[in-house]
Amino acid sequence: MLDLAVVIVTWNSANIIAAALQSLLDDLDGSGLRGTVWVVDCASSDATAALIRARFPQVRLIACQENVGFSRANNIALRAMGFDGRRDAPPLPQAVYLLNPDTVTHSGATRTLYDALFAETEVGVVGARLTFGDGSFQHSAFMFPDLGQIWAEFFPLPGRFAEGRFNGRYARSQYEQGAPFAVDFTLGATMMLKRAVLLETGLFDEQFFLYCEEVDWAWRIRAAGWEIHCVPQAHVTHLGGQSTGQVAPESLLRLWQSRLLLYQKHYPRWKEWLARRLLIWGMRRRLAALDGAGGRLGAAFQEVIEMAGS
Repeated sequence: MLDLAVVIVTWNSANIIAAALQSLLDDLDGSGLRGTVWVVDCASSDATAALIRARFPQVRLIACQENVGFSRANNIALRAMGFDGRRDAPPLPQAVYLLNPDTVTHSGATRTLYDALFAETEVGVVGARLTFGDGSFQHSAFMFPDLGQIWAEFFPLPGRFAEGRFNGRYARSQYEQGAPFAVDFTLGATMMLKRAVLLETGLFDEQFFLYCEEVDWAWRIRAAGWEIHCVPQAHVTHLGGQSTGQVAPESLLRLWQSRLLLYQKHYPRWKEWLARRLLIWGMRRRLAALDGAGGRLGAAFQEVIEMAGS
């Protein structure tokens, strides 16, 4: 039986996927874990799939014919593993590790996450400590989004509020102390789950094409009674935004489509109404600041306003 199955979803990731896969495979080789790696490519127009076939034949590549989105792409691999309830499914791995293609795994990170996941029975999900490409601090886990985070998105805040609980951030001291700590959700760049969590809570909600899918799943996982921990001892470099940055206005629309869906699913109606009002107010301020010269970005702002008001 496999200890761990890793899933990476790619889209036009040829410039970064080799570093992600090589660092992961090197770390797996030294971990003592029986692992396998899956890549689901979402119809990349660059050489992503060809590069993986040529340089990483040990990786199980699923090449989609269209861009099916992050949630569905992960689910395709999970169902192929057997997380679809079929009777003839192969033995399931003890854990699944969802990893972004814009990452570099540091030595020992994978084993550290795995050990932390199984150190306590109530822990169902763990995530690594992330840093940016230059080594600087990156928030790796967050509190579930509240109205304060929507406010912080559009209106300036003093640093202590922007970096504090009002904006859903955990204190840097919690990362620096070096011990795992409980969080609402870890960033989806590194998300390792016990097999039992997948069997109990299901897979990603495919209504989320991109963004917020890990937040929605974490909300369901926490509601089922599992704990989620950030593990600072496990270090992964996360470059961030390497695929979504290729289509910024479209990514903005995807982001707010997903956030509105998240509010609808998990907020009481009064809070969802307030969230939509804050969003409309903030987006109108941004649109006004463009002063008619926004182009595609201004059109995206306007579309978000219309979505929030519908």
